[in-house]
Amino acid sequence: MEVDVELVLAVDVSWSMDSGEQRLQRDGYVAAFRSPEVQQAILEGGNQRVAVTYVEWAGTFSQSVVVPWTLIASKADADGFAYRLAEEEPERERRTSIAAAIDFTAGLFDGNGFSGLRKVIDVSGDGPNNQGRGVTEARDAAVKRGITINGLPLMTSGDSGGYLSWGSIPDLDKYYADCVIGGPGAFMIPVNDWAQFPDAVRRKLVLELAGLWPAPKAPEAAIIPVASGPAPDCLIGERQWQQRQGLWIDDTR
Repeated sequence: MEVDVELVLAVDVSWSMDSGEQRLQRDGYVAAFRSPEVQQAILEGGNQRVAVTYVEWAGTFSQSVVVPWTLIASKADADGFAYRLAEEEPERERRTSIAAAIDFTAGLFDGNGFSGLRKVIDVSGDGPNNQGRGVTEARDAAVKRGITINGLPLMTSGDSGGYLSWGSIPDLDKYYADCVIGGPGAFMIPVNDWAQFPDAVRRKLVLELAGLWPAPKAPEAAIIPVASGPAPDCLIGERQWQQRQGLWIDDTR
């Protein structure tokens, strides 16, 4: 079936977020699909229908399809997707492998019964890749398949004193810009506070589902906004993990 977009929502559930934060994250997606803005974006597309699946991920072998591919072609469909999402409780898992999340979700497009004008993986997370193959390798492989990867970096782990929890990095938005997102018109929306999350998810889904992002011929990814400074180390998460293992063994992130 032809749809305007095939969209995978790939959501981080690693231990760097507590259960309350993960519930806030899930509730943000539920509220977005119930919102008039997102529902209007779906219904005003060329085909007036989209296909969406919701996946939670953490380490190399931790990916779970929470809601399988679902056709959304009406307000009732969108409300139904939100209801199914609200019924499931998030499960926290160990480590952070954005690369494995991309590899896993890229495979979900195969034989899913839909033919989208665009294929999109929407990755949200609060830290860099620290397990599995290099994240840029996974990104480039997905992009070669015609998939666009957008990002929702969660820069929510610091407090007023500047403390970052283990596994987090400063300028996660720049890491996502240089190391995670890619493909035609790729973009991201960083979240600096959990209070911003519902609005950020809603805005991002409207752009993705309505096809309002930059045209496919855009030479560079559109980023909203990105911290200035030197290019990030795309292996910083792996280096953090190796350093941590040299001090103590505690496989919880």
